[in-house]
Parts: sequence; C-alpha cells; structure tokens
Amino acid sequence: MKYANLGRSGAKVSRLVLGTMNFGPYTDETDAHAIMDRALAEGINFFDTANVYGAEDHTGWTEEIVGRWLAKSDHREQVVLGTKVFGRMSDRPNDRGLSALHIRRAVDASLRRLQTDHIDLYQMHHIDRDTPWNELWQAMDTLVAQGKIIYVGSSNFAGWHIAAASEAARSRHPLGLVSEQSLYNLTARHLELEVLPAAQHYGLGVIAWSPLAGGLLGARPADGGSRRLRPRAQENAERLGERLDRWQAFCAERSLDPAVTALAWVLRQPGVLGPITGPRTMTQLEAALPAVDTELDADTLAAIDDIFPGPGGPAPEAYAW
Repeated sequence: MKYANLGRSGAKVSRLVLGTMNFGPYTDETDAHAIMDRALAEGINFFDTANVYGAEDHTGWTEEIVGRWLAKSDHREQVVLGTKVFGRMSDRPNDRGLSALHIRRAVDASLRRLQTDHIDLYQMHHIDRDTPWNELWQAMDTLVAQGKIIYVGSSNFAGWHIAAASEAARSRHPLGLVSEQSLYNLTARHLELEVLPAAQHYGLGVIAWSPLAGGLLGARPADGGSRRLRPRAQENAERLGERLDRWQAFCAERSLDPAVTALAWVLRQPGVLGPITGPRTMTQLEAALPAVDTELDADTLAAIDDIFPGPGGPAPEAYAW
C-alpha cells in the first residue's frame, strides 16, 4: 500500500480508502467484518463512513457495524476513521444539518455507535446554507478542544464553499478543512473546473467517491447479461452508452482491467488523495487492490482523455480566454 498526507495535515493515510456504505443494507455484518480485516491486513488504514448510512428505518446501522468491529480488537489505533454529519437522522427539525445544536448531538451519537472516544476526520456531508460559518467553526473548535474529533473535512462542496469555509476558519485561527470528498470519475470530471483547484490552493486532499461511476467503469458481466444498476447509474449507462463501449474495447485491446484502470486514473490526478472503494464483497475489495501500483503512461492517459474528455482545464480557462 502507498500512503499520503491527509491534506496539509501530518496524518498519513492509505491512498485507497475503504468505504463502508454497503455494510448493513447490502453486506451482512460477518462479511463486513471480514472485509475490514482484509483491508487492514493489506495496509488500508483509512476507513470512511457516515451517520446516515444504513437503511431508511435504521440510520446509523453502518456505524454500528464498524463500531462492533473496532470494539472486538485493537484495530482502533491502526485506523484513521472518518464519518460524516449533515443528513436527516429523524423527523425532528433539529436532527439534521450543520447547526451547532445538531453537530453536538450528532457527534455524541456517532461516538456511541462507533464505540470510540474520538473521530479522526469529521466531515460535513453537504453544505448547509442556513448555518453561518462562525457557528459551524465554533462547534468544530469545541469538539477538537474536547478531544472528540481531530480533523475536519467537507464533502460535496463546490469550490466556492471550500474557499468560504477556509477563509472563515482562517479568521478564527483553527486548522480548518483538510479534505474534500466529492464525486469524481472518468464520466464525471466537473471537479477539475473549480473544486480541485480550490482544494489544492487551500491544502485539502480530495477523496473521490464513486470512482467507478456506480460500477459502469468496471468489467461487463462475463455472460453478456446486464448488471443490476441503481437508478442514477442506469441513467448514466444510457447517456454514456457509446463512450462506455469504447472504454471496454480500449481496455480489452490493451489487456487492462477496466475497474483497476479507472481507479488508477483517479490516483494519477493532481490533488487527489485517493478513491473510495466501497466493496459489497471480498472479491470486490481484492479486485481494487492492484490499482495503487498500476502505472499509466502518457499515451494511455491521452487515449483515456479522448474517450472521456475533461472540461478543458480549470476555471475560467475551460470556458473563457
């Protein structure tokens, strides 16, 4: 495994991130624990979850599964643990968002479910336009002072949000954001316009979620049958049909594994800390591992850009002189 700093912080994290969103709804607890055991044995020390992961009638389910795994061994000190706050946890009006009130309650609930005394990376799962930055950073500063969290990250922020959050933090003198977790893959390269430049400017490591575009960039089923796709992935499959066909042919011609190559491409992008691999099975975890050591030469990268072109550079060069 290869490691990098978590943004401009001094913490070292694996360049493959273990995503746990499938644990509970799609992967039972026994298999989830086995996957986490294997990931740690392979050197993956960066685990990502969120308080809303689970099921509609069982929010927090995934954190509970991770927490029981942490509690049954000495794994806690080997793992850089990230979770998130923002999503609706109940029908109560203050049980969502990024108000200081909700953050205080949400972090304590996550700590109970995770069976730990601290969270290494506490991430804002979405921008909250109803909460002022001073309130938010005051809440985060308090959690750091209490030892409940160490670092703060964002997720699904626009470049403007990263700038606003970082400048607000600078005025209060805390470390501020150290990471941004965003949708990024060959079929969704809009981050290159504003988010990646903003993250690099402020020293944030970018974590890519859905690096395989919901499975579209992986290998086709061997029997030629259609894979079961979630609604968003199905829509993208229909929209990107011709490009996906070219992608499969390109990988076949060069004897490349499509999923490994797609992950390796993400790993090669400037400012990207690493992709999240969110396995449902042990086989899916094992399939992702070679990506860290897969090199892509300039000709291969150029050919990939021809199939899945980016926005044309960062803003404003991508759309103005």
